[in-house]
Amino acid sequence: MDYKDYYQVLGVRKDASPGDIQKAYRKLARKFHPDVNKDAGAESRFKEISEAKEVLTDADKRSKYDRYGSAWSAAHEGGREPRYEDFGGGGFDFRSFQGGQGGPGSGFSSFFDMLFGGAAGQSGAGGFGGRDWSAPGADHEAELSLTLEEAAQGGERELKLGEQGGSARTYRVKIPAGVRSGQRIRLSGRGAKGSGGGADGDLFLRIALRPDPRFELDGDDLVTKVPVAPWEAALGAEVQVPTLGGPLTVKIPPGTSSGRRIRLRGKGFRKEGDLYAELRITVPETLTERERELFAELGKDSSFRPRG
Repeated sequence: MDYKDYYQVLGVRKDASPGDIQKAYRKLARKFHPDVNKDAGAESRFKEISEAKEVLTDADKRSKYDRYGSAWSAAHEGGREPRYEDFGGGGFDFRSFQGGQGGPGSGFSSFFDMLFGGAAGQSGAGGFGGRDWSAPGADHEAELSLTLEEAAQGGERELKLGEQGGSARTYRVKIPAGVRSGQRIRLSGRGAKGSGGGADGDLFLRIALRPDPRFELDGDDLVTKVPVAPWEAALGAEVQVPTLGGPLTVKIPPGTSSGRRIRLRGKGFRKEGDLYAELRITVPETLTERERELFAELGKDSSFRPRG
């Protein structure tokens, strides 16, 4: 098994506190996350630093890693002293090795005493040179799906999230007005529980705005397409235009062409934004006999030539 120096991976000292480890991880994660860094190797680097953080922020895993190195996983999962094959060899059981300062039953330490002339693994009370330490809980992330109305208005909302074991937990979340897709809301202390008195992790809610067939979001502005009949465009009319606060009646001036935009100030996604009603002239797919006659008569009598 290849040895990975998790401390070197994160760029921290071996006596780094859990808080320093968490800080180093977050800095590197922001740099190498595959959603941000598209360079070759970024994904594998991100997995490596995530693995290092997982081990070094867990009190039990870190203790075994510092003691057993590359064989820490075997000791952790098997609940035993690692054997020789756990280090890449085969067949030698450390428990069968006796002697040295460790005495009977301490073969692993005695084996390293023989190799390096020191009492290996004697870290004292607390697991690290006699020092008590704590580890913060891991951060969690979940998606919070919102409609445009909910995101624009903000306010409080109840959110139920499933947890391990099939249980669910309800959170009361304050949503800032005008929040966008990709932004995150932090719920402090709602992540994984810390160990040894360490602080609990945070829960981050990643915002995802649901598509709305009525609107296109353009910065703080909204654009909506409003179909109008040919005679409404030619003669002028009053039509209903959808807004996030409900429909509004808008006057269409006579002689309106398809594609013209009518601006409704302050009716955008945020109060600083506007709503643009883009008028689209539509015609019926099928015509009655009378409609056909009227359109034919209009085409005969009109002097309007759209193509010059």
